[in-house]
Amino acid sequence: MPPVLAALLFVISLLVTLAAARPFARRLDRLGVRFGFPEALIGLLTALAADGPEISSALFALIRGAHDVGVGVLVGSNGFNLAAMIGLSALLAGGVRLAREVLALEGLVGLLATAVAASLLVGWITPAAATALAALILVPYLALVLAGARLLRGLTAKPRSLAARLARALHEHPGPERPPDAADNPTHHLVALAVLDVALIVAGSAGMVQTALTLADDWHISNSVLGFLILAPLTSIPNAATAVRLGLAGRGAALVGETFNSNTINLVAGVVVPSLFVTLAAISTLAKLQLAWLLGATVLTLSLLARPGGMRRTGAIALIALYFAFAVGTLVGS
Repeated sequence: MPPVLAALLFVISLLVTLAAARPFARRLDRLGVRFGFPEALIGLLTALAADGPEISSALFALIRGAHDVGVGVLVGSNGFNLAAMIGLSALLAGGVRLAREVLALEGLVGLLATAVAASLLVGWITPAAATALAALILVPYLALVLAGARLLRGLTAKPRSLAARLARALHEHPGPERPPDAADNPTHHLVALAVLDVALIVAGSAGMVQTALTLADDWHISNSVLGFLILAPLTSIPNAATAVRLGLAGRGAALVGETFNSNTINLVAGVVVPSLFVTLAAISTLAKLQLAWLLGATVLTLSLLARPGGMRRTGAIALIALYFAFAVGTLVGS
């Protein structure tokens, strides 16, 4: 395929993917409200919808055998999410604050999921062990999030206990911004449109990865750079746009929850579960460094958010600078 044609198809595939991701998130949001889902569950569904481009691109790269591209997309997307969703929001809004209980829960789950996926990718644990560990992390988390209100009512005798404070924080944890539930948009229409959105996201991601691999060969771009510096930021645009809106609205808990939920979903759906069906090849030294950097960036983000008053502009600048510094290092090291 001529490079000019491949570049044109890449742009078209990217636009199709991003154009489908945003309405898909809105439609899932609206369906969740219509079916009476808890706000926490709607938030998870919204994060999953926004992660559609990253996950689809990574899975297609894995299927094509371009494992460094797939790993680069997921690690790069997660790092970009920390810098763009939390760091940029704190920079623009002046800070990001949330209850310590929510930060402890969301941060611990995100950090443990990252550690499990990293251990799997470097070969320290088997796919079966990684899946079991992921389930041990996510099942209790989902139970806590979805049953937060009932847990709170059952702990009124000890309102100052850690469990009660956690349940209260979960109960007050704001959900996603919801559009009006228009009566002239029947449920079966929303479901059909959501299915169409998924098809467009998958098709666009497949075309994007295919043409990107072609261009990378023609322009001598390494797979690590292609995944980490090109596909990852581009496919993370829907997440970043949603996060900045939440940050400017002062919804720190929703912002942090969606960021770490998105990162966890990326790793579990894009690495851990596929490893049960696709043999993961040994990753490069640069990919291992990217994983170590992601773990460090996650710890730094949690440390900055845990400070009195939350993450301020100085912390946000440090987080964003860390992302760009490693991006430059990736480009030079490739």
